[in-house]
Amino acid sequence: MSDNWNYKIATADSLTLLLYNQHALGAAIEEITKWLSENGVGSVAVHAMSAMETLDANAQAITNSIMRIRQS
Repeated sequence: MSDNWNYKIATADSLTLLLYNQHALGAAIEEITKWLSENGVGSVAVHAMSAMETLDANAQAITNSIMRIRQS
């Protein structure tokens, strides 16, 4: 049982780190998107916003998975 619990903790901790990476990437894309918009490259900024939406959706799914693992 202890090995299973340790596995769950390690999995949740790894997913948490991936979630932090998701947030960091989102922040970077947001900064780039702002710069693109301010410098007249709106079409590229739209694509960057789409990527941010995907990161946000995936971050929520990762968060939900982390919570399920930690609660089990």
